[in-house]
Amino acid sequence: MPSPAIRLIAGLGCRRGCTPDELQALLLQCLAAHGLGLEALAGLASSAHKRDEPGLQTLIERLALPMTWCSAQELASVAGQAETNPLTLRVTGSAAVAEPSALVAAARLGTAQLLGPRQRSSNATCALARIDREHVR
Repeated sequence: MPSPAIRLIAGLGCRRGCTPDELQALLLQCLAAHGLGLEALAGLASSAHKRDEPGLQTLIERLALPMTWCSAQELASVAGQAETNPLTLRVTGSAAVAEPSALVAAARLGTAQLLGPRQRSSNATCALARIDREHVR
């Protein structure tokens, strides 16, 4: 029996004014590093602090994927699994955005596991969390 398709949540963090093209390029690079494409994604996630960020909004529309906005409390609850960034902590109330966002959103759908550390571009971060299908809620 063939294995089910990998389903992932991409956690995204970005600086103010980050373009949707930069976010998408980083997302594709992150997926490609694991031999995957956009079809592996079940959704996107980020800090609720970034809800009005134009680059993220455009990317959401472009990819037509569900988006999960995570509160600072939710991000802080799993931030110990990510590299700490003092600026991010000051601005969002969480020590990191990409990894915790991916974990929080994936955990809402099943058991979550990061595929690896976040990747960076000049203005954005991206991390992938796998949704364990054997434990889907």
